[in-house]
Amino acid sequence: MNELEKRQVDMKLEVVLLGVSDVDRAKAFYENLGWRLDIDIAGGDFRGVQITPHNSAASIIFGKGSNLAKPGSANLVLAVDDIEAARDDLIARGVDVSEVFHYAAGPFNDTVKNSRVAGRDPEGRSYFTFASFADPDGNEWLLQEITTRLPGREWKSTQATDVASLAELLHETAERHDRYEKTHAKHNWWDWYAPYLSARQNGSNSEEAAAAADRYME
Repeated sequence: MNELEKRQVDMKLEVVLLGVSDVDRAKAFYENLGWRLDIDIAGGDFRGVQITPHNSAASIIFGKGSNLAKPGSANLVLAVDDIEAARDDLIARGVDVSEVFHYAAGPFNDTVKNSRVAGRDPEGRSYFTFASFADPDGNEWLLQEITTRLPGREWKSTQATDVASLAELLHETAERHDRYEKTHAKHNWWDWYAPYLSARQNGSNSEEAAAAADRYME
């Protein structure tokens, strides 16, 4: 490892600027997806709205008075671990979602005729199955199913949890595990703790984390 690699600084993709023609319409559309509204600030001829997809580390910002992209010019990707569940959720929210498809020549490759082929990836590979939808301005979103990430595709966390927060999370985990322990056969408590803690630290609520731990034990 050379000196430049040793002293690399974190650079996290935080925000994508999105061009829209009607701010209120776009805001209503994305809030209807269940995405979190972070801020809606206005002053003079400026307005900025920041919204974050559920459990995403990156947000979108749109509005007016800033050098944004042309409305409808964005092509963005959302990673999902179950594309059918993601489609069902969007459809239930009134969103027009495409059928599931894969690319004939591989992900994002539009160099061949009829590049999008109906149906899941025939080999069932992670990264290879998609669906799409668009916002009212035509900004396209691709849903990409990622069930298993390729080696080296996740950054190792360098941020330690502070002691007080860790103690609180362990206390919560113990309380949740107590219910499981009373109704299940003898087992190693750490096998239940690990998936629960992992799920909570990755954004799941306590109910979702408990379900993840139960599935792991099964």
